[in-house]
This record gives sequence, structure tokens and C-alpha cells, in this order.
Amino acid sequence: MDEDTKRVVIKVGTNVMTNKDNRILGPVLKELVRQIAELYERDIMTVLVSSGSSIAGQEILGECKIQDKSIRRQVFSAVGQPRMMRHYYSIFHDYGMRCAQVLATKRDFDPGKHRENMINCYEGLLAEGIIPIANEDDAVSLTMSMFSDNDELASLVAELINADKLIILTDIEGFYTGHPEDENSEKLNEVKVDENVEKYVQTSDKGEGEGRGGMGSKLKIAKGTANKDIPTYIANGKRHNVILDIIDGKDVGTKFTA
Repeated sequence: MDEDTKRVVIKVGTNVMTNKDNRILGPVLKELVRQIAELYERDIMTVLVSSGSSIAGQEILGECKIQDKSIRRQVFSAVGQPRMMRHYYSIFHDYGMRCAQVLATKRDFDPGKHRENMINCYEGLLAEGIIPIANEDDAVSLTMSMFSDNDELASLVAELINADKLIILTDIEGFYTGHPEDENSEKLNEVKVDENVEKYVQTSDKGEGEGRGGMGSKLKIAKGTANKDIPTYIANGKRHNVILDIIDGKDVGTKFTA
């Protein structure tokens, strides 16, 4: 086990927590929280960066009459966010733990008062043993100052709290040398930031509400975070015990290092 790990940021993507019909999966959230609770018992604190609010809102509202895509996204997220928090609150409660919601805009990470305020918030929660659950504040984020996706938010949070690791959970096993389903593709177990692996990135098609970050953005974020001396992992969030296996140094996912 990695004795030096005290703080971990875990980002869980929409594609991890939904099924093919875009329904939120309770068992996946439970498995996630179970592992965070296990880390807590080992004195490792987690910040969870969770997607899913837009899909959760869409599930409730169904067809939405709003034509403007960005307003529709705001509405879906504003409706879905408390629903996601209710899920998390109830599951953390089952494990005797407490969680809190921290919604951020890009401005909160600008040097100065906003950033200091954000640091105080995270440090206060972590000191009390409370798990912060972060997401973009879609309801008030201006399009021009939105995070490119929650991977970027997770990276900024990892830097903000001086995390020892960033774990990005998606629905594939790691970073591949081609399309993950292509039999000639291989999963890379470790990537150094100066390795040219960008050539392997495929384009992706995502529907509305399904999240914005493809593998290209994950790669950029993973390398950028690793460059700041925070080892970063891309791994399959639906794989049993994936978080604990990474912390225990098992050969899971793809590790990015400086």
C-alpha cells in the first residue's frame, strides 16, 4: 500500500454512473462510496468530482421545451444536482460518513480572494472528515468561463488541495494505442508526460447530457496534472475495487507521471 497517499481526488464521469438508457445506476454509486469509506478508514481523504447532474435532471424532466442548448443544460443541471446529492447523502450516511456539496465556477480558481475562499472551504471540510463532492455550478457558469469539462475541474481541485493522486474514472480500462475495442489496440500501463501518445486519440460522439470530456481532453488533463507532480490515473469506474486497487499499487488503468 502507498503509505504517502493522504489525499485523493476522484473524478467519476457520466458514462460510469449510467446505463445504456442514460439512467443513473445506484449500485455504481454505492460501490464508489464503499471504496471512499474504506480509504477514510485508512486515513486517506477523498474529494469526489461527480458528473451526472445533467442526466439526472433529464431523467426527471424528460422532454424539455427550451430550445437554447446552454439554457437547457443549466435547467437539467439545476434540477439534477440536488437529486445527485440526495443519492450521495443517503449512501454516505449508510457508511456513517458525511458529505458536502461544493459547486464551483472557473473564477473560483483565479488567484486571489476567490481561490483563498475555495481553499478554506475544502480545508475546513477535509479537517472535519467530510467528503466534498464537487461539480461545476452550471446554473450560474457563463459559457465563456465554463470548465472545458469535469476532468478540468478535477485537475484544478487536485492542485488546489495538493492531492497525492488524481483518479479519472471512465467506462474503459485505460488509455489505448487505438480504439479500445480494436483487437490490435493495447492498453498502456504507464505514460510519461513527454511521450507522444496524442496520436492514438480517437474522436467520440456524445449525446446531450452525456458529458463533454472525451479521451483527448482526458489525456491533456492527465498529462497536465502529472506535470504538477500529481500522478494521474485513467481507469474503468465500473471495475470492482478499482480505486482501492490503484491506491494499493495494482496494475489497473493507465498511470501518468512526470
